[in-house]
Amino acid sequence: MAKVRIETTMGNITVELDEDKAPIGAENFIHYVMDGFYNGTIFHRIIPGFMVQGGGMLPGMDEKDSGEPIENEADNGLKNERGTLAYARTMDPHSATTQFFINLVDNGFLDHTGKNTQGWGYAVFGKVTEGMDVVDAMAKVETTNRRGHQDVPVEDISIIKTVLIED
Repeated sequence: MAKVRIETTMGNITVELDEDKAPIGAENFIHYVMDGFYNGTIFHRIIPGFMVQGGGMLPGMDEKDSGEPIENEADNGLKNERGTLAYARTMDPHSATTQFFINLVDNGFLDHTGKNTQGWGYAVFGKVTEGMDVVDAMAKVETTNRRGHQDVPVEDISIIKTVLIED
């Protein structure tokens, strides 16, 4: 299993990617890690008791250009449980690109329930193995509204760099 260290301004988070159950999502994440895409992006949406989201916005809430969307594989059996990584997306179930979130609690309502627009779910592709204390600390920062977005940290939490540490 591949592991990635996400070095942030609040500390390091190590995630293990599930290449067996989420091959599309894991490969997509590794591609962006190896490309340095996440370096300099921010965690731009934090909702205590729910999740922290990052991977697509630059400081100032400018969206970073990403590649093509990937197929939603939320029917892979992985659940949106505390500490898991899943892809953020629009209402289109196959619209995930780079943005991901880390579940702060078990969020079963985000799981796959059927192949219709409402039941597609959010595809889990990994889990935090070290640094959940960092994620929990993120959930305690003050948030505000900025440039049409809600739940934005008042002070940026940046991803300094991501590193593939095992493959």
